[in-house]
Amino acid sequence: MSLLSIEGVWKSFHGHSVLRGIDLEVRPHEVVSLIGASGSGKSTLLRCVNLLETVDDGTIRLDGDDITDPRVRVDDVRKRLGIVFQAFNLFPHMTVLDNITLAPRRVHGVSKAQAEEQARDLLDRFGLAGKAGAYPDSLSGGQQQRVAVIRALATQPRLILLDEVTSALDPQLVLEVLGIIRELKESGMTMILTTHEMGFCRDISDTVCFLDGGVLLEKGPPEQIFREPEHERTRAFLRSVLEAGRL
Repeated sequence: MSLLSIEGVWKSFHGHSVLRGIDLEVRPHEVVSLIGASGSGKSTLLRCVNLLETVDDGTIRLDGDDITDPRVRVDDVRKRLGIVFQAFNLFPHMTVLDNITLAPRRVHGVSKAQAEEQARDLLDRFGLAGKAGAYPDSLSGGQQQRVAVIRALATQPRLILLDEVTSALDPQLVLEVLGIIRELKESGMTMILTTHEMGFCRDISDTVCFLDGGVLLEKGPPEQIFREPEHERTRAFLRSVLEAGRL
């Protein structure tokens, strides 16, 4: 059974269709990467899954539950999802520990002691054990993005959505964050990510999806997409990536 099922999803803004009949299945423990040019609909699809955007048509099911039903409790759905954006979105007036424990305590009803214990374990796991009392502006960009990932993990989500999480980082910090994503894959976390890091995408993904103009034009294993893409639009995109030195 699929953990996430997206069926015929459409989304428009001001009369312009950004997603056009998207169909996608994500199995437990699978890593699915969304690739395509800017404006192809990748981030909008993630926002629809997390209910930050309302779909115009189609259905999204999480563990078999229709989360696009207007009667659904959005907070209950988000308890099962974690999302990390390219902007870190940490609360600057709160310490790292408080940023991480906020959702477990306020949304999930976890006790302060338990939430802090779990947060410290995660900080230790990802090399930030000494930063619990630090404020975000004292951290490097790579450290802030690691904290954002830890915050998403702290609620023990069924699925994590990662939206261009390295795009705001200096090149030397990119590998640091990609290493965390690789570790999450090895631990069995189910993930959907958007990325322009094609080499990493090829290495970590179980399924790669190429979006073009809001259409999921092609999907398959990384070797198929990168070696023998079926569509000329996919081939043209990969050529442009290769010329930019990102493949």
